[in-house]
Amino acid sequence: MSDVKPIPDGYPTVSPALACQGAAQAIDFYKHVFGADERYRMPGPDGKIAHCEMQFGTSVIMLGDPAPGMGFLDPRTIGGTPVNLYVYVDDVDAAHAAALAAGAQELQAPANQFYGDRTSALEDPWGHRWTLALHVEDVNPEEMAKRMAEMQG
Repeated sequence: MSDVKPIPDGYPTVSPALACQGAAQAIDFYKHVFGADERYRMPGPDGKIAHCEMQFGTSVIMLGDPAPGMGFLDPRTIGGTPVNLYVYVDDVDAAHAAALAAGAQELQAPANQFYGDRTSALEDPWGHRWTLALHVEDVNPEEMAKRMAEMQG
């Protein structure tokens, strides 16, 4: 039996991997906007990023430049993304403003939601969609259902 752990220390069970045309710039964007830390970077050919690991709080997101031969494609190449990344931040309004200043497109301005989070939504310059969130209120299931019903009219 092997002594190798099936999930290595320091990795969550699920870690998304993002293809970003211009991954080096995306790394800087994620550091600036989300306060992510770069854990590891593997350079690829022609100054591109073959693989990078970013720490977002307790989560890891892997990213690199697209590798079409491996089926690792960015959202702009395939006409958009059906995936949304929901990330908790310390200050939704500040992170949202920083993202817009760094080239993101606003999809939803910051607002308090019926379920107790303050959220905003944006598309980063590489076509990935993010919901920025800050938990501002604990809402029990009954109250949440009531609020959702009121919201829906």
